[in-house]
Amino acid sequence: MFGFKAIIFDVDGTLADTERDGHRPAFNAAFAEAQLDWHWDVARYGELLTVTGGKERIRYFMDSDAIRLEAVADEAAFIADLHRAKTRHYVNLLQTGAIPLRSGIVRLLREARAAGIRLAIATTTTPENVAELLDNCGVPGLRDWFDVIAAGDVVPAKKPAPDIFTLALAELGLRADECVVVEDSDNGARAALAAGLKALVVTLNDYTATHEFDGVPLVVDQLGDSEQPARALVGSLGDAMFVDLAVLERLHRQTYPIE
Repeated sequence: MFGFKAIIFDVDGTLADTERDGHRPAFNAAFAEAQLDWHWDVARYGELLTVTGGKERIRYFMDSDAIRLEAVADEAAFIADLHRAKTRHYVNLLQTGAIPLRSGIVRLLREARAAGIRLAIATTTTPENVAELLDNCGVPGLRDWFDVIAAGDVVPAKKPAPDIFTLALAELGLRADECVVVEDSDNGARAALAAGLKALVVTLNDYTATHEFDGVPLVVDQLGDSEQPARALVGSLGDAMFVDLAVLERLHRQTYPIE
């Protein structure tokens, strides 16, 4: 019997390394298609990731570079169209199976299902992006493993606001202290903590390795498995080689001690 009833996962950078070689080239393809001379290289995209949400990221880029499109009457509509094109390019990439899940993800998902732990997603990426990633990652029926998929523009504010996690909790019908969260970024961690989700694991990636994670009890380089052991940068894995349900249970008990 575990002290938590569900695990809530972020998607981009958490379930899979989608940002650098997925979303970034999809944005660039959409820019080229729209005959824009914009190009986001790896370093610039890392800077832009401080802004959550694709449309918001485009707007921030335009504002920060003082870009004005004189021939465009409605910039908001133009940005929305550009983002739809980017999503199309990204989905096409996902459908090739080119972006695998990160180390340890499938292992932990299977362990949770076997133990009766519910699974949920809380992300600001679009529902279509989530579905295509889960449907094309090589694990048949993976999308159906998740009881709740809270995604996209279904809440007023995106991470680091807590709204998407608050929605996921409501749809799960659970309290924050009944869940564990797996995130990968400072914005995601701040959103989870603001929603009261203090049992939190951060799995670093190339873009988030330098982020500061105040208040996060466990930060690891990956969930890991027997062939790719995880390394803890904040907190401890104890004697474990990777993040499993026992590690999450210990984290949960430390975060919410039984009186």
